[in-house]
Amino acid sequence: MTRERRRFNSSERVALFLTGAGVCAGCGVELEPGWHADHQEPWSAGGATDVMNGQALCPPCNLAKGNRHVKLRRWQEDGMRAFVASRKDFLAVATPGAGKTTFGLLAYQSLVELGEARRLVVVAPTSHLRKQWAKAAAKVGIQLDADFANRDGVSARDYDGVVTTYQSVAASPLTWERIACNKTFPTLVILDEVHHAGDAETLSWGTALETAFAGAQRRLLLSGTPFRTDQRPIPFVQYDVTRRAVPDINYDYGAALQDREVVRPVAFPAMDGEARWRFASDEKLNAQRLSETDSNTHAAALKAALDPAGNWIPSVLQRANDELTLKREDVPDMGGLVVARDQAAAQAYAEILRQGTGEPVSVAISDDPAASKVIDRYAEGTSRWIVAVQMVSEGVDIPRLGVVVYASNVRTEMFFRQVVGRCVRKRGPEDETCARVFVPSITPILRMAADIEKTVDAVLADEEQRIQRDQGEDGGEGTTRKPSSVEVIGSSVAVHPFTIASGNAFADAELQRARQVMREAGIPMSVEASAFARALRLAGAFPEQRTDEPAETRPLVEEKAEIRNLVQRKVGQLSKITRRPHGHIHADLNRECGEASIKVATVPSLKQRLVYLDRWLKDARR
Repeated sequence: MTRERRRFNSSERVALFLTGAGVCAGCGVELEPGWHADHQEPWSAGGATDVMNGQALCPPCNLAKGNRHVKLRRWQEDGMRAFVASRKDFLAVATPGAGKTTFGLLAYQSLVELGEARRLVVVAPTSHLRKQWAKAAAKVGIQLDADFANRDGVSARDYDGVVTTYQSVAASPLTWERIACNKTFPTLVILDEVHHAGDAETLSWGTALETAFAGAQRRLLLSGTPFRTDQRPIPFVQYDVTRRAVPDINYDYGAALQDREVVRPVAFPAMDGEARWRFASDEKLNAQRLSETDSNTHAAALKAALDPAGNWIPSVLQRANDELTLKREDVPDMGGLVVARDQAAAQAYAEILRQGTGEPVSVAISDDPAASKVIDRYAEGTSRWIVAVQMVSEGVDIPRLGVVVYASNVRTEMFFRQVVGRCVRKRGPEDETCARVFVPSITPILRMAADIEKTVDAVLADEEQRIQRDQGEDGGEGTTRKPSSVEVIGSSVAVHPFTIASGNAFADAELQRARQVMREAGIPMSVEASAFARALRLAGAFPEQRTDEPAETRPLVEEKAEIRNLVQRKVGQLSKITRRPHGHIHADLNRECGEASIKVATVPSLKQRLVYLDRWLKDARR
């Protein structure tokens, strides 16, 4: 049996227009072409599609009204108006917990009201997210087939659309072209976490998306983090000259934190310690504190620190578990997440936690067919820990997470923000919890932690200025050896010199004193202690810490590595525009600067290379 029709027909729309005297029933403005025929009792809540249950609204009033069960946030209202007015591909970037899924579903409802769409296709990165989309859609009256397979060809008539994965589209793009480009059923295609289509290992996805969806009625692209492309550009995405995606609406963590409605604040305990290793190509033994590593030793030191056979990671897990125990005094179901570098490490970390807590530990790895069920059970339960590789790095909704251990060797801004996004979603207006993310005490990660409350646009805009001021973050890997060439010797027990909160560093002694004051005052331990530590500073109890200013002692090698990274990026831009090989451009730079190679360049020479590249890029774009 087919479901009751959702759209008002032409005669009913005329009746609604005349009944309302041609003005919006919400704000009274004169209705213009494209006005919405709205259900006063939402269709998803059982409201009938007839004149008695209808009213004529201007698009802004209808979008602000939304479904009775959905209250739009400000960014969603602004984004929806822009989406409806747009006739091109639309990219919405919003922080985890901000409501990207709701935005996409209401965007489809709006197109249905306007008669511009009759079918919805959602493409998600994982099978687990297919189920989440279907559940969310059902809440607003949209039925999506989350079990659809390419071999099925068609979906049942009582579905409004289907949810699939990028991998399925890549496997049979022509199947999806037939589904999404049918003129009889104009289709909105939502590409969820679309930056995955630009991953180096999935470059074929981009070509498949273009084949499958180029002829679709509309395309809405969603992402939880701003992203760049250093490989093949993703179809339907607009880029600026630095190859960074240009969103049509951007609501990142920094902006959301200012609103105080969507996300929690987050603090970063920085865990230091000594790592010991040797490179396979030589016999020298290396021993260095994480906080003293540079771009040439970050990877090797992290590999040693994250080795479960050493002392560093077990001590960090113990510290994080103690923090979780403290928070569960006030929030009994609060959970913790360990993001591991690989499956072997994940299993080893889980065993360390099992031995330390005496409780079962969930493990979710991408190769396990039951991983989605593991995540679901953990999200709905009250157990303490889940350890994951990739599966919980993005898109997965577990609101009870409050403590995270960043035990990954990935040091990119996008991945770091994705992981932090797993624990910042507020559970309601009364949620005053501050999330805590335990991080290795290496410069690039500490700087990302200090910048987390900035809007991403501000972070990226500062990048080149930091280099010119000689205060930038680690700019790349320089001559870093591949992790596979590193032989781990061991690691020390972790030490906790400071915690980063709101961009400031607080010594461990400060936070312990602050928590003592909080207990005496009866303040819940789930509240972050840094605010009280700041008050104690102002009262003169502690001197302000200056550990967040690494620029004063930064080695020359890091400064050069950072500038070289920017040179490499600009060479890449120029190569893409002119189609000249990177090596030819570097040869020109060597000739202009009078040096044999970039490796022997001085700092002034490296900066001069930037001047030449800026000039050549400007000429190439004319």
